[in-house]
Amino acid sequence: MTAHSSPEQIKKYEKNTFVFLAVFLAPILSIIIVGGFGFMIWISQMLFGPPTS
Repeated sequence: MTAHSSPEQIKKYEKNTFVFLAVFLAPILSIIIVGGFGFMIWISQMLFGPPTS
């Protein structure tokens, strides 16, 4: 923000940033991380075989 921003503009910017992070970024990142981990396990089981007991 610039030095000439009013408190209302700063609050609006912070609210918009929070909504973006909470509603869009966090769910998308969680899906990517969980999906990537599952894909990594799937590929490793194709290469090395499933775990045996």
